[in-house]
Amino acid sequence: MSALVLPARPSAAADVARGRARRALRRRAVAALLAVLVAAFFVLSLMAGRTYYPLDEVIRVIMGEQVPGASFTVGRLRLPRAVLAVVAGFSFGLAGVTFQTMLRNPLASPDVIGISSGASAAAAVAIVTLSLGETQVSAVAIVAALAVALLVYTLAFKDGVVGTRLVLIGIGIAAMLDSVVAHVLSQAGEWDLQEAMRWLTGSLNGAAWEETLPAAAALAVLCPVLLSQARNLSALQLGEDTAAALGVRVERTRVTVIVAAVCLIAFATAAAGPIAFVAFLSGPIAARITGPGGSLLVPAGLVGALLVLVADLAGQFAFDTRFPVGVVTGVLGAPYLVYLIIRTNRAGGSL
Repeated sequence: MSALVLPARPSAAADVARGRARRALRRRAVAALLAVLVAAFFVLSLMAGRTYYPLDEVIRVIMGEQVPGASFTVGRLRLPRAVLAVVAGFSFGLAGVTFQTMLRNPLASPDVIGISSGASAAAAVAIVTLSLGETQVSAVAIVAALAVALLVYTLAFKDGVVGTRLVLIGIGIAAMLDSVVAHVLSQAGEWDLQEAMRWLTGSLNGAAWEETLPAAAALAVLCPVLLSQARNLSALQLGEDTAAALGVRVERTRVTVIVAAVCLIAFATAAAGPIAFVAFLSGPIAARITGPGGSLLVPAGLVGALLVLVADLAGQFAFDTRFPVGVVTGVLGAPYLVYLIIRTNRAGGSL
């Protein structure tokens, strides 16, 4: 009588490999879907407005043809606005998730830790007190964002940087800088006040290639830098000692990603203003829809671009009054911030 032969059980290694393949497939599918949605809303933002232009005319304008009416409205007004929405949103989302991943804290976004507040305070002073031009205001905002990031990092550094300590220091510095903004605005004349508030709210109104192209160039240069550090960032999530044991140069990686992320935030803020909560929301949304494992850099960037495009369209057409994009994203982000703090406290964690 022949012995009963049981079917071979798949090895644990094969199960792990299949699980990784499924997660990788899901991440690629989500990224592809996000890219399609970004492209769809980008085209919609070029077509929709007080005057509707069909898709074929929009494509002809993008290809460089002269189309009566559409060449000016689409090519000079809507196209720079839509490109800036994508560039700023992707930059905010990419930089935000970089900080959150590196510091292992969902609150560690540039909105919360003072970097955006530094750019805002500098811009307010430049507009109201120094009466600088638009290009000069953007330059001052970029320098201020870098300076505040350096200050927060220096104050938080003590045998390394702990995410909780950096967040708390950043919140304190942001509060001081917001007080500076409030004081400067209280002294502003009517025209300066309107200009400063338009900048501080975060707006794509009046977007032009002069502001859009520097932000796009910064994204083109700095995005590959951050993507090249994706594996090291993932290792840092396991802790500094573990990352060092895996061969990661911890301080070198941290400095590289901080400089790149802060520069992205600085250039995007200089072009579009501090669009509220995009950097804060993009990473958690990307993590929820892509699932565990893998880098969130590209999905978070795409989520950020999609958030800004949708919020800008909603601000223009969803209400009786037109709202800047920063108002719409602020309405979305503030409740999530409260929810995150409540959830953290219930879990027994700390900020």
